[in-house]
Amino acid sequence: MRAVEITAFGAPEVLRLGERTKPQAGAGELLIRVSASGINRPDVLQRLGHYAPPPGTSDLPGLEVAGVVESGDAAALSRAGLKVGDRVCALVAGGGYAEWCVAPVEQCLPVPAGLSDIEAASLPETFFTVWSNVFDRGRLQAGETLLVQGGTSGIGVTAIQLARALGATVIVTAGSDEKCAACLALGAHHAINYKTQDFVEEAKRITAGKGVDVVLDMIAGDYVAREVDCLAEDGRLVIIAVQGGVKSAFNAGLVLRRRLTITGSTLRPRPVAFKGAIARALREHVWPLIAAGTVRPVIYRTFAANDAAQAHALMESNQHTGKIVLTWSS
Repeated sequence: MRAVEITAFGAPEVLRLGERTKPQAGAGELLIRVSASGINRPDVLQRLGHYAPPPGTSDLPGLEVAGVVESGDAAALSRAGLKVGDRVCALVAGGGYAEWCVAPVEQCLPVPAGLSDIEAASLPETFFTVWSNVFDRGRLQAGETLLVQGGTSGIGVTAIQLARALGATVIVTAGSDEKCAACLALGAHHAINYKTQDFVEEAKRITAGKGVDVVLDMIAGDYVAREVDCLAEDGRLVIIAVQGGVKSAFNAGLVLRRRLTITGSTLRPRPVAFKGAIARALREHVWPLIAAGTVRPVIYRTFAANDAAQAHALMESNQHTGKIVLTWSS
């Protein structure tokens, strides 16, 4: 099969289309003939040598795919309500940049009604991540306020739509007035241009001094101190990436006085059972919203698989709003 390989650690040009042996599904797995592969920030980190795949998983990049079930563990498929020939999307720990990909059945979901494979391939990584971190770890409730750092990222556009659909007020940060406008069009209630405005002051102004209930942070570094400052009493800061650095200093006194929670997680190394529980929650609570059009995929651009280097360069430019997807054709 064709697959996009990381030939060395470095710039996007190290990605090359090569040939690999077609994988085989094992116990509890299915084999997907891939139509589209989503691109995510962790893929870039893996290409740079900063995010190794978990032991025992494919060295190929790619954490989400969509396509058709070609074969699989019959008992596991039956338990999941799936069968050979069904269109599915899946979260995988690696190997998504290929014409065929093996996925645990528990991490597979049917393609929501009305969606193309390209749209479906953009769902798993961001929807699993947002549900797990905003609603499970962050415990965001209807009537509360969420601050999303980086509203035009794949995570951002997902968090905006899900939080609004489930009754929260959404504030986002973005790096230009155009990106702020895009976030508002997706359903954010407020958008802050972090290059021209202080997001702490703006968050406090918007909330009449109360502060926000949950912050979804992909920056860390010196952002953490400012995010602690803008949290309401009993607020929760959830860190899911460290683009601004791994070291942070903050006012621990505020944590004590306001009873704040600082937490975070990475999804890729978590066990199948954990990811399967997220998949079941998404199927119950979120897939109906997608099928109804209340929440929708946001595709910025697609690339043919042999143009994966261009796709990574676009992601690193931070010029996109929403998801970038690779496509596979026969």
